[in-house]
Amino acid sequence: MTAAGGTGGAAGTVLDAHLTSLAAALLPFRRSEQLLARWGAELAHRLATGGRLLVAGNGGSAAEAQHLTAELVGKLRDDREPLSAIALHAETSALTAIGNDYGYHEVFARQVRAHGRADDILLLMSTSGTSTNLLTAAHAGRDTGLRCWAFTGPAPNPLAEACQETLAIDSPDRQVVQELHLVAVHVLCEYVERMLPAALVARQPVPTGETRSGPVRTGVEVVLGDATGREVQAR
Repeated sequence: MTAAGGTGGAAGTVLDAHLTSLAAALLPFRRSEQLLARWGAELAHRLATGGRLLVAGNGGSAAEAQHLTAELVGKLRDDREPLSAIALHAETSALTAIGNDYGYHEVFARQVRAHGRADDILLLMSTSGTSTNLLTAAHAGRDTGLRCWAFTGPAPNPLAEACQETLAIDSPDRQVVQELHLVAVHVLCEYVERMLPAALVARQPVPTGETRSGPVRTGVEVVLGDATGREVQAR
């Protein structure tokens, strides 16, 4: 009996195999830093200026997507204003009505057309990158003028090709893909919260006669030198 109350042997082998797969994917995943930082800055700007994030996924990816929206509407670390983020699969009445009336391939796309506005962001999560309802949503997002991002497994895949940008996890193990999608969710939210204060300042109107760096001086300014060599400003 092990300290955890289980048995050794097979259970340890399963864990070791899983951790080995995870470790193999971690090294290439480190290259996602710049992408997540840039996405975080763009997302902070768009949410601070009244934009919205729409997110969708199936199964485990739906849970990951809803985790992301919870962090944005709530908070990751420090208190701040809520940000507009909607998990489309969590709209159960709309989801089932659309699926019943229009087919399951339309369950996200119709909501994208209803809620999305030009320059909003649509983030679609899929381990395979082949889900028909997500592909249909991506095309609806592009047609509506949304910026479309994807979290997927190994690329190339159809969803990555349908979106403008993709974070693709280089692992054949879908469990590992989902686990690193969750890490990416937390890193993305971290960057959003870091960039948000500057984005909120940038959205404030600038008073007439001033710039972000201070008041604007009007008239002609001449710099002279006095008998001691000091500079004297004359206006």
